[in-house]
Amino acid sequence: MPKKNKKIPLRKCVMTQEMKPKQSLIRIVRTKEGDVFVDPSGKKNGRGTYISKEISVIEQARKSNVLERQLQTTIDDVIYQQLERVIEGKKIE
Repeated sequence: MPKKNKKIPLRKCVMTQEMKPKQSLIRIVRTKEGDVFVDPSGKKNGRGTYISKEISVIEQARKSNVLERQLQTTIDDVIYQQLERVIEGKKIE
């Protein structure tokens, strides 16, 4: 029997509108309580939105407030700093 190809989960980047594999995107979550945080695991509860792992895309998102519209809340600068840290491969606190 032929081996089944594992389906790669695709998600859409809110900034570029491109469909990409989930691994090449970063998830940002807003909880019911209104907390917003970066979710590197991609498994936390809450309303999630995805953005490409590229500094230029993060900068565009910061300027256009696309995350604020998607998550319907204000996004603190700390979130953008955490996104940049994730892209650079650093741990976020």
